[in-house]
Amino acid sequence: MITHHLSDKLLMAYSTGTLPEAFNLAVATHIAMCDECRARLASFDAVGGAVLEEVSEPSVTMRADALSATLARVKAQPPVQRKVAVPPKDDVIPAPLRDYLGADGEIRWRSLGGGAKQMVLETSEHATARLLFIPAGTAVPDHTHGGLELTLVLQGAFADEHDRFGRGDVEIADEETHHQPVAEMGEDCICLAVTDAPLKFRGLIPRLAQPFLGI
Repeated sequence: MITHHLSDKLLMAYSTGTLPEAFNLAVATHIAMCDECRARLASFDAVGGAVLEEVSEPSVTMRADALSATLARVKAQPPVQRKVAVPPKDDVIPAPLRDYLGADGEIRWRSLGGGAKQMVLETSEHATARLLFIPAGTAVPDHTHGGLELTLVLQGAFADEHDRFGRGDVEIADEETHHQPVAEMGEDCICLAVTDAPLKFRGLIPRLAQPFLGI
């Protein structure tokens, strides 16, 4: 059961298209897993559509051949080759994430040390998205944040000083959040983590490694 949801602020920003691509990806992935947030997003979309209708410019008379001219331009375009993403065998990755893994759907992990791994996903600037693999029972070095971080659990669970987060839950952390997430025993934890600024680690070793790991 999902108990940690997206904020109204994030859902409204997603609805209006004002989020960086990495945050759009996190929101879309959570929505694919969460009926409640999907319903809330639909209500924001409906309100936005109504507002748009109210502020729209007066209607303009179209030329008589407008439809046929548009269809002719569509037919003249070359066919679009759509890439079919193959989901991972364990079905951990929801649909919005699959295209970011490549055509084979494989997660190409890079070691972070101590059994932890990451895969940085290719998105536009202003924010970074990465998949994180944390072995069961392993703690992430304690840290604060230089900006906003969304952490969406895809497999397993983790807990920190504030709460427990299971599959589908999303933790929203900012500059005021100081925590040390620990992957729950019993199952390795896989998360989608999105940040718009580097983390601020308390320990010396994580700080020294940070430039090489890009976290």
